[in-house]
Amino acid sequence: MTGNRPPADTLGLTEDQMRKLGYQVVDMVVKHLAGRSDEPAIAVASRKIVEAAVGGAVPQEPSDPAAALVALRDLVLPYMQHGDHPRYFARVPGPSSFAAILGDWLATGYNAMAASWIGGSGPATVELIVIDWLRQLLGLPEGTQGIVLSGGSMANFTAFAACFAMKGRGAVYLNDQTHSSLKRNFTALGLREEDIRILTTGPDLKFDMGQLAAAIANDRANGKKPVMIVASAGTTNTGTCDPLPEVSALCKANDMWMHVDGAYGAPAALTPKGHAQLAGIELADSLVLDPHKWLFQPYDCGCVLVRHAGALERAFTMSPEYLKDTMGGDNEVDFFNRSLELSRKTRALKMWMTFKTHGLARIAAAIERGIELAEIAQKLIEKDSATWELVTPAQIGIVTFAKRDFKPGQHAAMVNAITESRYATLTSTVIGGRSVLRLCTINPNTTEADISETLKRLAAVR
Repeated sequence: MTGNRPPADTLGLTEDQMRKLGYQVVDMVVKHLAGRSDEPAIAVASRKIVEAAVGGAVPQEPSDPAAALVALRDLVLPYMQHGDHPRYFARVPGPSSFAAILGDWLATGYNAMAASWIGGSGPATVELIVIDWLRQLLGLPEGTQGIVLSGGSMANFTAFAACFAMKGRGAVYLNDQTHSSLKRNFTALGLREEDIRILTTGPDLKFDMGQLAAAIANDRANGKKPVMIVASAGTTNTGTCDPLPEVSALCKANDMWMHVDGAYGAPAALTPKGHAQLAGIELADSLVLDPHKWLFQPYDCGCVLVRHAGALERAFTMSPEYLKDTMGGDNEVDFFNRSLELSRKTRALKMWMTFKTHGLARIAAAIERGIELAEIAQKLIEKDSATWELVTPAQIGIVTFAKRDFKPGQHAAMVNAITESRYATLTSTVIGGRSVLRLCTINPNTTEADISETLKRLAAVR
């Protein structure tokens, strides 16, 4: 019978070819990972250059796949941000682990889906396991449900839809440090502009609870229905956490939904220092985190946890005739009924591999190192007070600072110069109307020397 077996590859590669090409990819990736500190933190190419290198007419005939892989490695993949680089301090890095990469490769190689129970009961079970691990680690109660998605934008969108399905629509309350994608999510969900309240924060860059309570009371007095408060567990700008216990109390007093955006910051709760700063995160009705940030997963990987069982299904369930024979029973989960995604690959195998390979203690230590690195950066900034002014202190992996005698445009020029040098990259941002520089230090492979040399090179920019 083996002689009648179809080829292993759908389009005709032999087993030997597949194995050889697979080894080639593994060698490329491992070499990249082992030497990434010697590569640029970020590099940008013009579209014309890349198109000239790998574009052209649609290929009509076969060519050497080994050469094609080399072309991708040499002519395409260098031109991107390398979020796993130890001197990538911009936005929020993505320092993925090799164990997670293995899980992702396996999921892709098996073409594994986690949509319907019948179509992927094994991967779906792993997703349920991983969701419950995250639920336990972040302190949410038994019965909390969730789903793994592409990232924070889709996870927040999904949580908001679940809230509206349970509580109806009405006014929602954000602040000026809330990630900008969240307002976009509300708009995409059809919420009216006048129902999206964006409140001004004070010097501590957190919700002013008196102002928030007054806004809710005023809306209620004017016949509006307050529905949700969106709090941050680590803002992207500064790492600041809103006063979560106070937000929870206000939500309970007003029968409102408490949503916590912990896209980058939530995993800090796995450490003693982060747990103290994020106190109250376990009170959320819905909570978002991005494992492709501080849980060391390759892109893409976001997660939403919802305290109220059935809320996600209430928002997204569909049952067309052509899907009826794919659905599980009462004790199974059809993940296509927990978000907008119908066809969806499994993103849980890579998280499962990470926890099984390294264990919680090592993962938490790596997160703790990211927190410590920001504190090291703060000390270096304060030590060179003739050059730098600390603007916001180190908070769960982020520190902001400014050049003394700052001239307009100088911070952007510094960022551009060090980025173009390919040594490191960071972000400039605005806090309280003021231009600042920002370091995000969540890669545990970053060294003190990486930080001190980055500061030295920034200071040398004229």
